Amino acid sequence: MRKVPISSIADVTAGQGAPKPDEFSDSGIPFVRAGSLEDLLAGKSESDLELVPAQTAKKRKLKLYPKGSILFAKSGMSATKDRIYVLQNPAHVVSHLAILTPKDNVYRDYLRLALKQFPPSSLIKDPAYPAIGLGEIQSYEIPVPEEIDDQKRIAHLLGKVEGLIARRKQHLQQLDDLLKSVFLEMFGDPVRNEKGWEKDRIGRSTKVQGGFAFKSKDLVTKGNVRLVKIANVHFENLIWDDVTFVPNHFIEDYIRFALSEGDLLIALTRPIIKSLDVVKTATVREADLPCLLNQRVARFVFDKAAINKRFFLQYCYTSFFKNTVDKLCPPGLQPNISTNQIEDIPIYYPPIDLQNQFATIVEKVEGLKSHYQQSLTDLESLYGALSQKAFKGELDLSRVALPAEGPEIAEEEKMVIEEIQPMEPLFELPAPEELALLQTAEGRKSLLGEWLNVWLAQLGDAPFAAQAFMDAARQRLWELAEDDAPDWGVAEYDELKTQVFEALEQGRLTQGYDDVHNRVQLKKAIP
Repeated sequence: MRKVPISSIADVTAGQGAPKPDEFSDSGIPFVRAGSLEDLLAGKSESDLELVPAQTAKKRKLKLYPKGSILFAKSGMSATKDRIYVLQNPAHVVSHLAILTPKDNVYRDYLRLALKQFPPSSLIKDPAYPAIGLGEIQSYEIPVPEEIDDQKRIAHLLGKVEGLIARRKQHLQQLDDLLKSVFLEMFGDPVRNEKGWEKDRIGRSTKVQGGFAFKSKDLVTKGNVRLVKIANVHFENLIWDDVTFVPNHFIEDYIRFALSEGDLLIALTRPIIKSLDVVKTATVREADLPCLLNQRVARFVFDKAAINKRFFLQYCYTSFFKNTVDKLCPPGLQPNISTNQIEDIPIYYPPIDLQNQFATIVEKVEGLKSHYQQSLTDLESLYGALSQKAFKGELDLSRVALPAEGPEIAEEEKMVIEEIQPMEPLFELPAPEELALLQTAEGRKSLLGEWLNVWLAQLGDAPFAAQAFMDAARQRLWELAEDDAPDWGVAEYDELKTQVFEALEQGRLTQGYDDVHNRVQLKKAIP
């Protein structure tokens, strides 16, 4: 693995100025803007972008960039977003984007993934005026294996995990779409109200409680009690990238603003997430507590006899509610809505029994979503670990087949990332007789013990690496369970510790010392 400037592996150019609005057409070549990248990465087709007819391209002397060109923003706030996109078809490109055309000595998808791991945004000198010069991009160094086959192996391995991550995200989106469909089937469209439900204002059944204006002098740098600010309210969940603490005793002093698990919140400033086209409504989770409601964030307080919280939340996801909130916000950099305005928004009131039936469906779907979300988290952690090792040159690439001859992901997931030398062998872990064992904690505990015995039986004179075994076990679990893979986390690691200690006590494992690496090592006992 060597570091090379991008100019040695790709031609670096910039796009061109955009045509005027009336110069686009219903047919022609796609024109990619900086703002297009987010939608394209989310699956939007290039053919759905603005199209440039041949006469406009000729008039403006627009260059046509080939399929496979790698794009990212080099100026404006888009340059801070680290969106790396590969053209699927020839296209014209705006001047705010940099275009990398890979040379023959680099595998295109390796270059894409390397830019994802080492984003060009690190070249931005002034975050207030983000810009990256073409010369800076050309001299930007990234690690590249000398052998192009090794580049292909890394790209193929990481690409497969990317594919699994995309599938999990698709599953989550499908569950959201299912709830929208069920909601409309049971209650009808909020605008047409074809089922003839009684309509009234939200305030009839729901109080919208604003937060407290905590003073800056009361804030502390560390603590347990967090303030829920505008920046923390996202779609569905709270995010804590920007954390503000107050003294712990505030949770009692301001008990009226103390939040509880399950509370539904809405942002009163910048309430629309434009990229998702949704209102910022988030549910407080147990992990968010303790926290207090800050100003410009509001909590919905429901009359449970009149309205079900899960029904109401799904109502907040409708385009009618989003469009109404959007219209009520005055234009400007800081669009705001008041608690009174929200309470005055109309809503229909189906019978509470029907709302409760819908809530039961939501609970079941939320259970599935929780499962897929954990799976997504695990896959993203796996991708992070693999990519770090890959770009540090720490992967044994001899164990990763080339794309043309490689097996599918179920086989690749068996690959073990070794922590120590000599390399520990890779063993086949047997499938249980009943796959249902995978879905219970006791079943996985039993299976873990069985797999550990198989691993030790084949270990020979090689040292035992707990992390290598757990990685292999996790991959085998995902392979066997496919889309129904259960959680695999702290409980399983604790169980492995217990079983390793038992193996030491029983004499099946022995403890020694690795003088070369200056650490304790475990080996299978030799009879």
